Amino acid sequence: MLILRSAAALLSLAAIFASAPVASSVRAAEVKLDAELGHAVLSTSKPGTVYLRLSLKSLAARKRDRHTSINAALVIDRSGSMSGDRIAAAKEGARVALERLSSDDTIAIVAYNHDVDVLSPAAPLRGSRDDLKRAIDRLTASGRTALYDGVQEGGRQLEEFISDDNVNRVVLLSDGLANVGPSSPAELAKLGRKLAGKGISVSTIGLGLDYNEDLMQRLAAASDGNHVFVERPSDLAEIFDQEFGDALSVSARDITIIIECKAGFKPKRILGRDGEIKGDRIKLTLNQLQSENERYVVVELEAPEGHDTGSADVAEVSLDYIDLDKGGPARVTTSPKVRFSADAGEVDKGINKEVMTQVAAQIATETSEKAVELRDKGDIAGARQLLQDNAQYIGRLSNDYGSGPDAAAPTSISKLKELEEQNRVAADNLDEDSWGRTRKAMRADQHRAKVQQAY
Repeated sequence: MLILRSAAALLSLAAIFASAPVASSVRAAEVKLDAELGHAVLSTSKPGTVYLRLSLKSLAARKRDRHTSINAALVIDRSGSMSGDRIAAAKEGARVALERLSSDDTIAIVAYNHDVDVLSPAAPLRGSRDDLKRAIDRLTASGRTALYDGVQEGGRQLEEFISDDNVNRVVLLSDGLANVGPSSPAELAKLGRKLAGKGISVSTIGLGLDYNEDLMQRLAAASDGNHVFVERPSDLAEIFDQEFGDALSVSARDITIIIECKAGFKPKRILGRDGEIKGDRIKLTLNQLQSENERYVVVELEAPEGHDTGSADVAEVSLDYIDLDKGGPARVTTSPKVRFSADAGEVDKGINKEVMTQVAAQIATETSEKAVELRDKGDIAGARQLLQDNAQYIGRLSNDYGSGPDAAAPTSISKLKELEEQNRVAADNLDEDSWGRTRKAMRADQHRAKVQQAY
């Protein structure tokens, strides 16, 4: 079974690699980049697999004297399924979002059913707040769901106001299936990538139990946006508040990471994120970095065999981004190193438990996704067993990494334990009556874990 192989692989790595972890930490402008290996000393005779973790943190944090300028479009589903409590809650959430913004922020409000209506074109908020609230209050629910066209129009509204000192975000709310125009997850993911190429992220809020969570999650993932499952309409106002709080805290965007492997190291895969591997080069993009949220990237590398003892460069890493505080481009580079040793005792001491908690989280999330695939095929027993094994695997590693010398931080262990509980709960709720809700919760949890969503 896959999860047992994954767990065994990680635990065997801990026995092969060792010594105190070597970290490469640099900063430029307001972003700090840490490059650390899961194991800092590799065996000259059997080096095997090693994980490189890149951590991105904004240094702006609480010292910022102004919030990020927002260029946002609210895209609200007003199809027939949104009638009653749902459209009322959507209106309240939109009003909460308006209260979050300052007069210089730009906002557009788009509503869609089988048609798309621009209730208010993108413009600085200034004195129009009351007019916008009245436009929101006039929303009614009817018709079918042209979700693709609604998102596309939201992105179009933002294009005029894109600049190097603002955050560009479409916030989509939908409770139903897209049934007018392009409607597949692949088509919406393609739209997400197109918007991301313009510096626009799409955050998706799925309401109730009838929307297509694969479509909503893939749209968000392709543009590096947030994805949330909201079961009760009464929770929408809080979610809108959190979403716009997240947007206001962004301090860097349009982030491009290039990893050029050195000294015979070969890239094998990227965990949890889309990216491009060509030869010895890895390229990834992130749309945004919040001022009080760490985001990380984990890549799996194959170490060279028969390397001489001593230090070696693993890679050259460059990070280019737009610094929103300064309103312009910035760059930071670093070169993580590793040591090769023939001393088995030295090799046996150096697991970086903090890095490996994040590796474990990504592998566990991949396994959770495989459990969804099994359940979709009707294999309830197989999906349940995979989730139960996954929970045991996470629990075992959280104990290993949370104790002893150089234990991982309590917050990192807490996140692993949260993943463990999510897998246990999901394993107990795979029957037909529960699966609709469980699947949406799993997709939202998987998205949050893979991109380190801030809320």
